Amino acid sequence: MDYSNIRSLLDKYWEGETSLEEEAQLKQFYNAAPADLPKDLQEAAPLFHYFEIATPTTNLPGFEALQTAFETPATTPVIKIGFLRNWMQYAAMLAIALGIGYGIQQHIEADRPPQHPELSFRQDTFNDPKEAFAETQKALQLLARNLNKGKQEMVKLNYFNEATDKVKEN
Repeated sequence: MDYSNIRSLLDKYWEGETSLEEEAQLKQFYNAAPADLPKDLQEAAPLFHYFEIATPTTNLPGFEALQTAFETPATTPVIKIGFLRNWMQYAAMLAIALGIGYGIQQHIEADRPPQHPELSFRQDTFNDPKEAFAETQKALQLLARNLNKGKQEMVKLNYFNEATDKVKEN
């Protein structure tokens, strides 16, 4: 038997260039194929056998009812959104107004001269120099107390480091 026509159809099939009629010829050939096919033709046989097995059958019970259920359009209730549409318009206008207001605020703030934080340190906060001196002393005493606490902790840490060094030496 001459298999050259089947081989050319298979080549076209693998390239995706076959028509439906040519694919039907291939399915028909593989359904009636003899058992002694050449090895290159045997490779495609399971594929075409699968196509024959996997074709949908319409003789199942209840298939017609299922098919008509999918073909007839379902009637769904129509929800009128006129009321919602008006609220959405108002919300959109509010969002636009807020965006424009924010943009204007940012533009105005950008036009202001920048305030320098170091200027606030130069301004006097006390009119009486003795009061300022007393507040400064309080702040320095608080700082000294906290530094002394840190110093005590450093003494403990130094003691620990000395002990660790002795252990490493031995």
